[in-house]
Amino acid sequence: MIQYCGRTDVGRRRARNEDSILVGDGILVVCDGMGGHQAGDVASRIAVDTIGAFISRSEADPELTWPYGFDPSVSLDANRIRTAIKLANRAIYTRAAAEDEYAGMGTTVAATIIGRPDETRFTYGHVGDSRIYLIRGGRMLQLTRDDSLANSAWADADAGVGTVMKNVLTKAVHDLLDGDVVLLCSDGLTNMLDDPSILETVARNDEHLEKTCDALVESANARGGRDNISVLLLRYRP
Repeated sequence: MIQYCGRTDVGRRRARNEDSILVGDGILVVCDGMGGHQAGDVASRIAVDTIGAFISRSEADPELTWPYGFDPSVSLDANRIRTAIKLANRAIYTRAAAEDEYAGMGTTVAATIIGRPDETRFTYGHVGDSRIYLIRGGRMLQLTRDDSLANSAWADADAGVGTVMKNVLTKAVHDLLDGDVVLLCSDGLTNMLDDPSILETVARNDEHLEKTCDALVESANARGGRDNISVLLLRYRP
């Protein structure tokens, strides 16, 4: 059985929440937006909506047309995530080009999907400094590598897509074990809490996924809450 939970919070210092999250059946996405007046929250919402729509469509439609082609060297789910992020990039660029107030807006992306309810494998992709961790056996492994690509990659539809795709990491992690937890988060969490503090909070609330999400957000706010905070958790129990 796979359980999911997600929380997003404005924090203590910001006037609005520019993070957007999606917690659905088999899909988790967190996007941390950036830009001028209200542009960050627009960019992150466009990305979450676009990614979620394509992931759902690609699950339901066996005759799906792949708008950027299908890469046979990677898995179906990796193709789904990569295409979804490309489509999000295009949608953000189109909106920014159409309205001056949104010029230059962008967002990070961290996403993971599990193709079927009986899967023990998840596939993930990311752009920017939102992170994905695997927590197993009392240890916490960061699966993603922070980069600053999201600050510039969304500025141009064609160059941006190519640049994004050179830096999107997609990987399948096989054979999830009993009790494994996958954490997706924006930097509003990791800038406030170090890895040992996150790990301790997850361990302390291990049997209550919703309480774990709440405790992580509360702890980040207690440390200052300087940015928006988003926490998404997946836990596997066979």
